[in-house]
Amino acid sequence: MKENDLSISSQAAYTGTAHSPLQTASIVEYKAVIRARLRVKQTFILSILAGIFVAMGAQFATFVTSDSALHLGMTSLIMGLVFSLGLILVETAGAELFTGNNLNIVGYLSKRITTRDLLRIWMIVYVGNFIGGLLMVSWMYMAHQWEFFHYMTGAKALLIAHKKTTLSFNAALARGVLCNALVCLNVWLCYSGRSMADKALSVLFPIGGFVASGFEHCVANMYFIPMGIILRRIPSVVATAEEMAGKTLDLSQLTWKGFFINNLFPVTLGNFVGGVVLVGVVFWFVYLRPNAGYSPLGVEPDFPGDKK
Repeated sequence: MKENDLSISSQAAYTGTAHSPLQTASIVEYKAVIRARLRVKQTFILSILAGIFVAMGAQFATFVTSDSALHLGMTSLIMGLVFSLGLILVETAGAELFTGNNLNIVGYLSKRITTRDLLRIWMIVYVGNFIGGLLMVSWMYMAHQWEFFHYMTGAKALLIAHKKTTLSFNAALARGVLCNALVCLNVWLCYSGRSMADKALSVLFPIGGFVASGFEHCVANMYFIPMGIILRRIPSVVATAEEMAGKTLDLSQLTWKGFFINNLFPVTLGNFVGGVVLVGVVFWFVYLRPNAGYSPLGVEPDFPGDKK
């Protein structure tokens, strides 16, 4: 692949404050090529960081809303906006997140990366994200944040995990599809921005929207549900959760088996469909497929390291 294919000045067709949709499609394609060039250890470390970053947003959202007395809608809105911390860190620090990496399909369809590249990246990133999420579970447990507000923080975490493991397969699947459509549109918006402020602000509504709407993100659940599984063993947390819920909780599904079968599998499948098909394939078809009616257009790399 020639470097000139991807480094044509972005001023060639658009002079506004953001990249045009066609330019953004070229950036998405270019990012897939850069990811394919990374060594396994680089991809793995960046994916662990992404799992940690998303978990940071998840614990932040849990903590902030644990004693909320506001209307459910307002509480959900606050939770979504606060959770956006995780995706802001992912986008600005260059970490590798499985859901956003679903857009690598654009580079694959344009024949910029191979099938082996595509599957290797997805598998490494998924495993790394899981490890990052579990690391945060361990650290948050040792931090004893779950004891805050007379165990209300831990109770909130338990209730979130309980709700996620009691979803039906179809509900978890559909919420996963809708979630990653928004996450990948968030990535699209971030790539269209030219400044750090553009990238940070573009995260708030797509990410805040999916969280507030109750949609399901597989990497976030790699923190939310294991945290709940650990906390269900603490009687004070369970008692506080039942008091908050106003009923006795049936926690029989809040197990590792319930996590993998009831939530992680259908949510991951839904995330894949939402990101790969509804965003990646659709935008590739519109802008980058042969004979699409648009002239090929590259963009300047974000940082010198992209020119390797």
